[in-house]
Amino acid sequence: MRPAISVKEKPKHSRSIARKGVHPYIYRGISASAVIVAGLLWWLISSLHVVSSLFMPSPAEVWAAFLEIIKDGYKGETLLGHIGASLWRLFVAISIAFVTAVPLGILCGRFRWLQAIFDPFVEFYRPLPPLAYYSLLVLWFGIEDTSKILLLFLSAFAPLFITSVYSVQRVPKDRISGATSLGAKGWSLYIYIIFPSCLPDLLTALRTAVGVAYSTLVAAEMVAAISGIGWMVLDASKFLRSDVIYVGIIIMGVIAVLIDVLIRSAMHKWCPWTEQS
Repeated sequence: MRPAISVKEKPKHSRSIARKGVHPYIYRGISASAVIVAGLLWWLISSLHVVSSLFMPSPAEVWAAFLEIIKDGYKGETLLGHIGASLWRLFVAISIAFVTAVPLGILCGRFRWLQAIFDPFVEFYRPLPPLAYYSLLVLWFGIEDTSKILLLFLSAFAPLFITSVYSVQRVPKDRISGATSLGAKGWSLYIYIIFPSCLPDLLTALRTAVGVAYSTLVAAEMVAAISGIGWMVLDASKFLRSDVIYVGIIIMGVIAVLIDVLIRSAMHKWCPWTEQS
């Protein structure tokens, strides 16, 4: 005879059903409420003059600086021009890093001797602060966008490469053996079996790489730059324009969130099997 279901099991089952039945918009509402509360605290602190406006300008002052930059630009360049310059450097660096680090990492994951060649160099520069070798990049490639893009490229290359290596090594051998027994060989094995198997990990690594490269963007625009949202923040700090600094930081944060949403949307579209139920 089957054992009777105890009374204690029912509340646990019902709680799991209730948890699954929670609509995602509820969590989005909680996130939006948290942002609103943070904004109200900012307004309250600035209104009560708890902190000097030099360090924490009021939301009204930041908004006025934002409208001023939209209308007149900043130091001879429009706001869209600054944003476009930064995003162009970031996009080129991330694109080059992805198309080089992922294939190389996949090959290194399949061939240990190849990993032994590249792994010491990646592990050597990966923990270094970007500014530690940025001076060398400027000496070698000049002060134009080439050195800045290379700095962003190096910061994004390491997480993509390392994830590619270990993601390939986690692919079940039975899957590869089954594909080869059905006729998959050469590049078709990598394109149709190995790469799709690694894709969820690669997109997660892409999120990390974009975050690391984006945080390096300010350092990349420190030397001889005349455009870019990071340069705008650094230039405003020289003149104690904290309102412009806040505008730049908020814009950078919003752009980072939008980029992350795009990557998560790609993960949802291309790797729906990885989502938890």
